[in-house]
Amino acid sequence: MTANPTGTGPDDGSVKVTIDGKEVDARPGEWLIKVAQDHGVFIPRFCWHERMKPVGMCRMCLVEVEGQKGLPPACTTPVADGMVVNTQADHVAKAQDAVLEFLLINHPLDCPVCDRGGECPLQDQTLAFGPGESRFVEEKRHFEKPIPISDTVLLDRERCIQCGRCTRFAAEIAGDPLIDFGERSGEMQVITYPDEPFTSYFSGNTVQICPVGALTATPYRFKARPWDLATSETSCTTCSVGCRGALQSSSNRLVRLLGVDSEPVNQGWLCDKGRFGYEHVHSPNRLNRPMVRRGGALVEASWPEALDAAAEGLRRARDDHGPGSVALLGGARGTNEDAYVWARFAKGVLRTDHVDAQLGDGLPPEVVLGVPRATIPDCDRAAAIVLLAPDLKEELPVLFLRVRRAAEELGVPLVDVAARDHGLTRHAGVVIRHAPGGAGDVRDEIVDKVRDLVSGREGPVVVVLGRPSLAEPPDATVHAAAALAGLPDVRFLSALRRGNVHGALDLGLTPGFLPGRVTLEAGG
Repeated sequence: MTANPTGTGPDDGSVKVTIDGKEVDARPGEWLIKVAQDHGVFIPRFCWHERMKPVGMCRMCLVEVEGQKGLPPACTTPVADGMVVNTQADHVAKAQDAVLEFLLINHPLDCPVCDRGGECPLQDQTLAFGPGESRFVEEKRHFEKPIPISDTVLLDRERCIQCGRCTRFAAEIAGDPLIDFGERSGEMQVITYPDEPFTSYFSGNTVQICPVGALTATPYRFKARPWDLATSETSCTTCSVGCRGALQSSSNRLVRLLGVDSEPVNQGWLCDKGRFGYEHVHSPNRLNRPMVRRGGALVEASWPEALDAAAEGLRRARDDHGPGSVALLGGARGTNEDAYVWARFAKGVLRTDHVDAQLGDGLPPEVVLGVPRATIPDCDRAAAIVLLAPDLKEELPVLFLRVRRAAEELGVPLVDVAARDHGLTRHAGVVIRHAPGGAGDVRDEIVDKVRDLVSGREGPVVVVLGRPSLAEPPDATVHAAAALAGLPDVRFLSALRRGNVHGALDLGLTPGFLPGRVTLEAGG
């Protein structure tokens, strides 16, 4: 076989596929709908989502493949070398037209009052691929609306097209199969179970991925239209995962946060704490103006007055009692630039080392700064993952999703070291229990188990490291981590509770360190 000058094709394991007359390269076995999307060809779809397994439920992505009978769905058809695909043939368009006509039989024409209006795949694809008018003149089905299936999610049953995105997300991604389909035929609908309400920590994701507005979010319902929204991409600061999101506002008010698909972090998912936590911004109890104490009471003041008062108070405390009388608690949810300025101000101007970005709920700074760091994607290719941390589902929910996926879908061995069972215990191949605060007592057992587990496997050993609970000091956890550090290619993923503790510590907002992970002694 001759060499391929372009670096693609059979010589490097890729295959050649022709889509609508255009030859493209793809990985063997990749789904046809994804290959077409990556090369600028849109195949209509409702049930397919690239972060979930394909099911071929909606039949909207039917295409013609030369040599195959019928019209296979592109979402369940793997590509093969030499495959020739036609997405624009007349009979393909006719099939898509028929699918849309069936979907619209019972779907209400309430686009003007639907929260999905203006960003609805059904609306868009009906315009692009649909029949133009319906032959159906009978009465549509009607249900009571909306039905609250959780505190934050509302269900409009007559809008549902049974794509299964919500139920599949709950079962496959979140591991909380708390919603399902009930009834049959025209009465089929999304249901919850009487004894198991939809209390998932990730319920808001079902709203975002619903293609038709059958599921809507209580805080956003009837608040704005998509064309009225101003959008800014941001990072969530609710916990230390830092999920990527798109924060949207209307009329100078935040109205929703949508997950953005960032492969290194959240892969498009958000936990409900992060998704709906923006509402605190508009709380009437939130301070939004500087205040100065006068006559024993706090009164509003201008920024110059407040800064002058703060400067005078700091100067008086330093002069009367020395620099050590001043302490500074920096916000770990701020930016790196914020942390750098605070650290320089405290240590360079006030001359005090009484600073911190953790409130007694984290790990010693010398541990966080000194251990070899892992990244979240390292979990996908790890030889093993060791949980020496709090309950990730409670504290760092999206990291829980990534570790669960690594264990369930990618086959990464999971070692659970904790005082009790938690959200990831059922996915662990090795479970080691100890008394609260006693992780150090089982460190030899942990090392032996991990050493046996990774024998013959490639990749790093990722240790998710954090305080198991606020009631336990970090000492025992640190001792167990020190024992694991002696294994080859061990990396530590800090399970810290606050948004940007890593950045704050790197920039010196902690006792004993200067910006750049330099100790005070080394910095002179």
